[in-house]
Amino acid sequence: MNSDRLPPLNSLKAFEAVVRHMSFTLAAKELYVTPAALSYQIKQLENTLGVKLFVRLNRAIELTDQAKLIYPGVRQGFEQFSSSMRLLQRNISSNVLVVSAGPAFTAKWLAPRLYRFLAQYPHIDARISASLALTNLKTDDVDVAVRFGWGEYPDYCAIKLFDDYVTPMCSPEFVTKQEPLSLDNLCAQTLIHDDTHTTARFTIACWKDWFKSVGIAYKPQRKALRFNVADHALNAAVSGAGVVLGRTALAQNDLDAGRLVMPFEKQIKVDFSFYALSLSERKDEENIKAFRNWLVSEVNGEIDLTTADPIA
Repeated sequence: MNSDRLPPLNSLKAFEAVVRHMSFTLAAKELYVTPAALSYQIKQLENTLGVKLFVRLNRAIELTDQAKLIYPGVRQGFEQFSSSMRLLQRNISSNVLVVSAGPAFTAKWLAPRLYRFLAQYPHIDARISASLALTNLKTDDVDVAVRFGWGEYPDYCAIKLFDDYVTPMCSPEFVTKQEPLSLDNLCAQTLIHDDTHTTARFTIACWKDWFKSVGIAYKPQRKALRFNVADHALNAAVSGAGVVLGRTALAQNDLDAGRLVMPFEKQIKVDFSFYALSLSERKDEENIKAFRNWLVSEVNGEIDLTTADPIA
């Protein structure tokens, strides 16, 4: 093969997908072709290059040394293609701003406030992507991400928004209905558990930890309620179903509106905080800066972004 000529682009794309998935079947599904068509593209690439790229085993495949040699460059090339297309799209649709945040944060904190951003910046078409998946701002079509974490984000400009705490919460009616509610009778109430306090990425204090912090032995209950979505647990408490060990960051809107109250003073600080992230090289783009500036002002009052404390 002439070293100045590239193989067919489709065959390179097929090669990249197969290596990324380490599966012909999954790569074919991603590219919307049949496995036979994908195999033909790989064979065409091998013939063009004059080398074998894969060793097929019974239920798996292995890369040859030649495949390992060229894959990093092929992968980087497609990433650069995608990056160029995103830059073009942003240039064409300069008013579009894509924000990624977790579903609970979106539902309980961001969505109730977003109308103020739209009123302040009516020319910006803000689009919210609510997902638990970690967003890669380098490869995904996202401009700003709100993350819950340690604050260590290399290559990002990170602005700390606020810390988080957990404490018992319930509706005002629930407090007065329960004799009234006290530490002595709390264990006898229906306790609502938010199972998102323990995930693969982080662990937050649970009911057992909170009771220990106030010197009371916790006894698991049969009538406890469990939810695997944070805002569902908070909504259950709002409706009067019981007492939730809620996160103050997510419950703030309900607390401010009087739908929830915190009957006890003891709060446990969470090890993680909320951060607004953007790529360092894009932090001064007009729409990104406007949104990050608005987030900071929502948290701390009217504070210009230049006075906030960027981490990177």
